[in-house]
Amino acid sequence: MPGSGKRAIVLIPNRYHYGMSKQIAIRLSDELVAFVDKIVESGRERSRAAVVTRALEREQRRMVAARDAEILAATGPDPELEGMADYAAGLPDQN
Repeated sequence: MPGSGKRAIVLIPNRYHYGMSKQIAIRLSDELVAFVDKIVESGRERSRAAVVTRALEREQRRMVAARDAEILAATGPDPELEGMADYAAGLPDQN
């Protein structure tokens, strides 16, 4: 509304609040496509893209956890964090 002194209301679709996405093409075996389609047909996920996204996010978390485990194995436990970990796991005080 140029010149009117009023501001236009801009509505941003919800999908943009979670970051932009990029469409890519991938090749999967017939067996994997059937597996993905079975998940979608069961209603556990809404689309093939959602199944692939969930699997990749899980793999990303697994890789981060493996890296963290390697760091912990190389440096040893942190005495300051052990109590917090026990508390978070609901374990009784070890002292």
